[in-house]
Amino acid sequence: MARKALKLASWTSMALAASGFYLYSNKYLDPNDFGAVRVGRAVATTAVISYDYLTSLRSVPYGSEEYAQLRSEVHLRSARRLCELCCANRGTFIKVGQHLAALDYLLPQEYTSTLKVLHSQAPKSSMQEVSQVIREDLGKEVLVLAVKQLFPEFEFMWLVDEAKKNLPLELDFLNEGRNAEKVAQMLKHFDFLKVPQIYWELSTKRVLLMEFLDGGQVNDRDYMERNKIDVNEISRHLGKIYSEMIFVNGFVHCDPHPGNVLVRKGPDTGKVEIVLLDHGLYQVLTEEFRLDYCHLWQSLIWTDMEKVKKYCLRLGAGDFYPLLACMLTARSWNSVNRGISQAPITASENTEIRNNAATYLPQISQLLNRVPRQMLLIFKTNDLLRGIEATLGTRASASSFLNMSRCCVRALAMHNKKNTCSFFRRSQISFSETISLWQISLHELILRVKGLRLASWVLALLCWLLPAPY
Repeated sequence: MARKALKLASWTSMALAASGFYLYSNKYLDPNDFGAVRVGRAVATTAVISYDYLTSLRSVPYGSEEYAQLRSEVHLRSARRLCELCCANRGTFIKVGQHLAALDYLLPQEYTSTLKVLHSQAPKSSMQEVSQVIREDLGKEVLVLAVKQLFPEFEFMWLVDEAKKNLPLELDFLNEGRNAEKVAQMLKHFDFLKVPQIYWELSTKRVLLMEFLDGGQVNDRDYMERNKIDVNEISRHLGKIYSEMIFVNGFVHCDPHPGNVLVRKGPDTGKVEIVLLDHGLYQVLTEEFRLDYCHLWQSLIWTDMEKVKKYCLRLGAGDFYPLLACMLTARSWNSVNRGISQAPITASENTEIRNNAATYLPQISQLLNRVPRQMLLIFKTNDLLRGIEATLGTRASASSFLNMSRCCVRALAMHNKKNTCSFFRRSQISFSETISLWQISLHELILRVKGLRLASWVLALLCWLLPAPY
């Protein structure tokens, strides 16, 4: 594989060299504007990474301490090369790099820690470039001075294909502003969610002026400790926001990497708040997909394996329905069968998931080609949220699954009531919804009581083993 990649890279380099002089001698052309340059750079980087893995680990016994040390070094070198590639090629490559950086639960630590720089320190446009766009779109030099005063510091193929398809929407700032206002209105009942206000009189397709809201990144545990922010509360809030988007409204913010999700204590209230940024990329779910997805998650949470199979098939998984269930939950098939809301995730299961991700790559690829296109951005969103939970250490909590279940119950009840004219039938649906929500609350209470009981037992045992000195 490495030899083929090297051969392809050499041919690409020869082709690029023919036009290199012209590109670099013309000050009005950026070589990165040409797809061939970016592709050639990507092929060359892939070849170098493949060759490094092939030669560095070939003569070392697998599983030995030396092998583990060498593999970590190769991981780190490869991650740095990948980061350099993303920064050089920019655009879609930055988006892919940001996604990979958030997969703490899946990828080696060397990759995620190296690529995290892309969340908050991705390549920036120069102030000259920003000024040029503002002058062209607004024609107001005074605004350039205002921006400078306000912000002195401003200076896998399916994922790539989807990002390329959505990039024009992400680069249309009027679209981003409309999305921001829509989600703010849609989730206004969450007083802990803050979305920047848009100043429309000073915004165009290429310039977006919005309210400045500060905070720490959602994966910055040091910031949370300094500001006495409870990571479990943040995890619960984030789960509520995204469950409401996906299951109830079908309008989903699809780029929740840590650079786009800030946390803070409200300056007026002192309460914990989540600031959601970058509203360029949203997925609008069809009603059919949203309802099937609701049914599937309900079945997964309550361990109804017949319905799990049924709704996986409806979503196009075919014979790969166990794989779809595992990918959605990031749990092993054994855990899915036992109940994802019952058994917390363990270190051994995390290791199993990491190992199987590489083993089942061909099947994963086939599955991604089968499922509806809407599912692809949902996978991306799930991955990013799961990466945040892994960083915060809240993946073992059952509260996120219970919040999802509540939203599923409400969404399905709303749909059923909307499609019946009978007052008696609507009353039945409302009663059933109330009972289901009550059952979820009771289940949550039982889990909390169990947790408190376990804590009291542990405390009593410690007191018995370590009696207080007199």
